[in-house]
Amino acid sequence: MKRLLAAGALVLAGLVPAAAQQAGDPQNTIYLDTKDGRITIRLRPDLAPKHVEQIRTLTKRGFYDGVPFHRVIEGFMAQTGDPTGTGTGKSDLPNIPAEFTKTPYKKGSVGMARSQDPNSANSQFFICYEGCGPLTGQYTLFGEVVAGMDVAEKIKKGNPAANGMVTNPDKIVKMQLAADAK
Repeated sequence: MKRLLAAGALVLAGLVPAAAQQAGDPQNTIYLDTKDGRITIRLRPDLAPKHVEQIRTLTKRGFYDGVPFHRVIEGFMAQTGDPTGTGTGKSDLPNIPAEFTKTPYKKGSVGMARSQDPNSANSQFFICYEGCGPLTGQYTLFGEVVAGMDVAEKIKKGNPAANGMVTNPDKIVKMQLAADAK
C-alpha cells in the first residue's frame, strides 16, 4: 500500500510543472499584490543569490509597497522598484554586481533593471511579457512568475506629465515574502 501511494505521488508530481512545485519555499516566494490581484514570484537564488537577497531585504522593509510601475511597454515588460517613479531612483542599499546566466528570458521571467553599467542593479526590476529573449546574459534573471501572469499583463503605465513624472500609474499595493504573509 505504501509503495502504491508513493508511486501515485510521483505520478501526480510529474503532472505539476516544475516551477509550481518549487514555488512552495516561502522564503523564496514573493506575493506582489496589485489593484487587479496577486502575482506570485518564485525567487531563484540558484541563479542570482545576491540579487535575491537584496529583493528579500527590501521586501521585508516594505520598500516596494506603493511603488509605481513607472515603465510599461505593452507586449514586452512592466518595470517597478523606483520609489520616485522616474526610473532613476533606488534604495539606500549598495548596487549589486551582475549575476548574468545563460538561463533564457521568457514570458514570466523577472529580472533586475540597471543602467549601462552592468553592476548598477539596486531595487528596480521588471516582469517580462514577451520578447525578452535578447536580455538573456545581459540582465540578471532572479525569478519567475508562477501564478498571476494574467494579473501582470493588466499592469498599465500612467500618463506622462509635463514634468517628466507619470500620473496615475498602477502601483504595487503590497509586496511580501510568503513566509511573512498574513
